[in-house]
Order: sequence, then structure tokens, then C-alpha cells
Amino acid sequence: MIFSSPLQSNSIKILLLGSGELGKEVAIEAQRLGIEVVAVDKYEHAPAHLVANRSYVIDMQNEAAVLDVIERERPAYILPEVEAISISALFEAEKRGFRVIPNAEAVNKTMNRKNIRIFAAETLGLKTSRYAFVTTLDGLKTAAERIGFPCVIKPVMSSSGHGQSIVYTPEEIAASWEVAKEARGDASELIVEEYIPFDYEITLLTVRNETGTVFCDPIGHHQKDGDFVLSWQPMAMTPATLTKAQSIARTVTDGLGGRGIFGVEFFIKGDEVYFSELSPRPHDTGMVTLITQSQSEFALHVRAILGLPLDFVVCGSGACGAYKAQNTSTAPVMDLPDDAFTATSFVRIFGKPESHTGRRMAVSLVLDEDVERAKKRATRIVERIRDY
Repeated sequence: MIFSSPLQSNSIKILLLGSGELGKEVAIEAQRLGIEVVAVDKYEHAPAHLVANRSYVIDMQNEAAVLDVIERERPAYILPEVEAISISALFEAEKRGFRVIPNAEAVNKTMNRKNIRIFAAETLGLKTSRYAFVTTLDGLKTAAERIGFPCVIKPVMSSSGHGQSIVYTPEEIAASWEVAKEARGDASELIVEEYIPFDYEITLLTVRNETGTVFCDPIGHHQKDGDFVLSWQPMAMTPATLTKAQSIARTVTDGLGGRGIFGVEFFIKGDEVYFSELSPRPHDTGMVTLITQSQSEFALHVRAILGLPLDFVVCGSGACGAYKAQNTSTAPVMDLPDDAFTATSFVRIFGKPESHTGRRMAVSLVLDEDVERAKKRATRIVERIRDY
């Protein structure tokens, strides 16, 4: 493959639809290969805007607005990095000859919990929790009673846990209905899921292109209110259970097709592996690979898109702690502990232009021979960060 400078009109160009912290790392990796990066988001000065060659602020759920940027920039690859995007624009872009990563149909299936659950459970026959889809409060009450308590209620389209709740009694259903309206995306339809009392949950980063499919070591994670607060790699699993998860991940990603990295999420209960969700792009829990692998999930995503080999080596065990803002500010300043920066640890600040309580603003990253020690160190660093 021939690469050229972004200053030249014939350079390879990627268009990021979504420019948060994950998109920022993809942009950095792409630019290391001389690729021109155009970053798009719904607000100014998004993290990837800070490092891109050019940036746009548009309503990404507006088909005409998305297509206008695509036609203006004419990228070699379009990378959807968030759920709230006009899917009709992506299908139309493919009709016009543009390449969507992994492909428009895969994005359509995965950006919406209804589509991916039906595809996984009913088309592919994968093991999942019991579920139902509802559009009314009465329907929610009926579905919750049928599935049983506790149950998990989520909007069919949202991110970072927004709009998600666990309901333990019928009396909590009305409040959960209101919580769902906080979704980033589409809260007009909800999924009601059986609560699996899992032993642990993992993200299995699965990378594919024409050179083959590779798996990163499984990533364990803790979540709070549907958003991760700590992830670590590797997650200890029996060889048989890991093989089962890899087989399921290969089945679903082969079914979706296309190039790139997929964050495949599973619940593990004993030796049972339940498919949960899938993101056709780098995963937030996978930020731990910034320190644990020679090629992070972001570098592997770019390599996969370009059709390059997907080889990498594991540098060691590690952990990633998410720092959530404690204050609201239009010009946030962060105070970091000096000992966060050592030979085996550092902090990544995303550079978001505004903070509000609970917004993810940075992560701590720690490498250690012992994963439990790495988890404690990453957590301790986050606990001593302050924002103003």
C-alpha cells in the first residue's frame, strides 16, 4: 500500500462520524501513517477535532447534513464512531460508491439493540438473555412481569449507559420509563432483558479484514449505571470458556462482515457464555490496550481498515480506570497526581471542552505483572484526580 502526505490531494482520507475520545485515538493512529483525518461531531472542539486535519459540526442524525460533508470531503473510508447517526445517509453513501466501515448494514444492525439482538439470537441462534421490545409504559409493565424481576431496561439506541436501569419490583417500572428518556439516541423503543446473575462480563476485541481474524486477550470490566469505571486485561478465563466466546465472536462478526475492530460483549456464568452487545468500532473498555499491547485497539482498527497485517504482541497485564468529572465547567482544568506518571503508568486526558458531573474526562493506565495490583493502582490514581 502506498501512503502520501496529507498535504497532497491524493492522500488517503478517513471521515470520522463521531469525534469523542475513541475517535481521537483513531485519528492519532491514522495520522501516524500519513492519513488525512476529517472529524465530525455535534459540538465544537470535540476531542478528535483537536487533532484532525479538518473538522465539522453538524446534526449527524440529519441525512442531508451527513451526505453534504461526505460529498464535500469524498473520503476513502467513512468511520461511524457513535450510535446516533443517520443510517439512511450511510446506505446512500455506499450507493454512491463510498466505503463505510465495517459496512452500512453492519452499522444498521449494531447501532440499535433491537437489530443486533434479533440478528444474534434469531438469525444466528446465539445464546442470549430472554428479552422483549416495548414502546409504551403499559407494554413495559407487561414485558417486565413476563420476563421476571430483576430485569434490565435500556433504550434500543444509547451509549455510555444513558437511559439504562435495573428494575427489582413492579413499583420501579414507572421511574425506569422516565430514566430511559435520558438516552443519547432513540428512546422511542426499549428492550427489556432478563437479568443474568453473571460471574463476570468481558469485552472480546475481535479484529478482521482480508488477512484474517485475530482476538485480543479478553478484557474484564466493572460498570456503574451502565458505563465502565474500570477495565483490565487479561480477564482470567478457562481455555474452554474463552474458546466458546471466540467462536461466538467469530460467528457474529463474520455474519456482519467488513473490516475493522469489533467490541463483542459477553456475560459469563459458570461455563455458559451469553452474547450481550456488539460495537463495530473501538470499545471504551478497550482503552486499556493503550498500555497492554504493542498495537492498541485503535492501531489495530486502522490497520484492519487499510488491509494491513494484524500482528501485535502483549506487553503485560494492565488496567484502565475511568475518571468522571466531579464538577460542571465550561473550561475544565484537571489536577493530576505526580506519581500517576511512572515507567508503568500514565493518564490520558481527552480534552473535552466542557465538563459536567459524571462525564468521562480521562483515564488512568497502569501496566503491572499482576493484574489485581494493576487494578488497584489504576483505581488509586483516579481517586486522586481533581477537576475544576
